[in-house]
Amino acid sequence: MKIDKALEAIEALGDNHIATSATTPLRADAFKLTDKEKIALIKEDVKHILETLGLDLTDDSLKGTPQRVAKMFVNEIFSGLHPDRKPNASTFKNSYQYGEMLVEKNITVYSTCEHHLLPIVGRAHVAYISNGTVVGLSKMNRIVDYYAKRPQVQERMTMQIVQDLQAALGTKDVACVIDAKHLCVNSRGIRDIESSTVTSEFGGKFKEQSIRREFLDYINLDTTF
Repeated sequence: MKIDKALEAIEALGDNHIATSATTPLRADAFKLTDKEKIALIKEDVKHILETLGLDLTDDSLKGTPQRVAKMFVNEIFSGLHPDRKPNASTFKNSYQYGEMLVEKNITVYSTCEHHLLPIVGRAHVAYISNGTVVGLSKMNRIVDYYAKRPQVQERMTMQIVQDLQAALGTKDVACVIDAKHLCVNSRGIRDIESSTVTSEFGGKFKEQSIRREFLDYINLDTTF
């Protein structure tokens, strides 16, 4: 299967594919400005870029673009930068004593490559084994979305998702695989529209070959409804 082959290539690389830090690089004063102030400043910067490119911003189609882009950056595609927007990963006691793997697969990923500010679009597959605590299913999707909504490197995003869930669940037994297309590869440069990037992070029991194999088998299940 496609994901199996990609993960075999990652394993052959060892730890070389892992980013040097799972922390998004932010300045100490990153949140000194309010969202409203950031939108006002970004609006002027976008306006300057478009005018430098020679576009006529008095045209009805373009005159609202700087404001729209600024609001999109702050309120939407980069909203995951602000810690106040981090979803509360509500956890519960595993009162029904479910002791097997729980997998949330095919979580939609919309992110932005921090190298060219072009989209990253794909799917995340997340799993954990409870040690007495469970998390609401939708919270897993929300955690993925939170870390996706910032300028990203896919390796870092994969690590951040796993580390966040490990902290919330109080266990190392968490795994994540992301398979995504990068438009910086697909639409520019080499323009390879078929290629995608697969990254993985396996914690705790998921480092064991049999447990990892079970997780990958779940990912490959045909769950089309």
